[in-house]
Amino acid sequence: MISARDARVEPLSDTNRDRAIAYLSKAPYENVFLTYVARESVGLQPSMHVVSDGRRVIGAGLIASNIVLAAEPEALPALASTARDRNERAIVGPREAVCAYWEIVRGSHVPPRLVRERQPVMAVDASSLRASGSGVNVRHARESEWEIVARNSAAMISGEIETDARGDSLDFGAGIRRMIRMGLWWVGERDGSLCFYCNVGAWCEKTAQLQGIWTPPEFRDQGIATAALGEICRTLLCMIPTLSLYVNDFNAPALALYRRLGFKEVGEFQTLLF
Repeated sequence: MISARDARVEPLSDTNRDRAIAYLSKAPYENVFLTYVARESVGLQPSMHVVSDGRRVIGAGLIASNIVLAAEPEALPALASTARDRNERAIVGPREAVCAYWEIVRGSHVPPRLVRERQPVMAVDASSLRASGSGVNVRHARESEWEIVARNSAAMISGEIETDARGDSLDFGAGIRRMIRMGLWWVGERDGSLCFYCNVGAWCEKTAQLQGIWTPPEFRDQGIATAALGEICRTLLCMIPTLSLYVNDFNAPALALYRRLGFKEVGEFQTLLF
């Protein structure tokens, strides 16, 4: 077993990329975002860091406006040192890693304003996806719909992080439009009205991570989310082996929805918000 002082941290590069991806692929559902960053990066990626003991990779982390972790305990001090004096908005990752990382940095760090203590990571495949009802047409969002998509996305995010998600900002809107052009935003439509929203965030060979799952209040308790998300999952599972997501453990309606569709718990996240 190595000690923390044996850990070496370096930016993601063409030299260490394959080893980093192999390490992250050991836990594909928890590490799908970091795997996506590693796969999509070209050349040096200074925000993504890889930790090794000289022989093998023992951790990785994105150190940017958010800190995203995937690391063994021995790798966390090196990542904490690399991230020193940052003003990140969040620290997120597998629950054990985030808890251990916070113990390292808490003495010199401002306290989080919100702690999402336990966030089940859930996954579904074609064999476990359950029938979901009908009555909702699902399709890719159109670029002409970007404003209503952005408005609803901001409402979902603001409720989650309990602060303004800047739904009217130019950067936020540009990001929504870019994702729509890439075919990543899905909507549910009933009687000419958009009644459900969902997007594909990160993906890897094993899974795609769903996020932005949102039913506007006026469309709730009508079976819309079950029908729309079920049909979106059915379509996506023709293209990728599994779908995954994570959710706050206190969000009972969302947990009930995912379990109703056949999602099972496969891991556990924690998020600290600043």
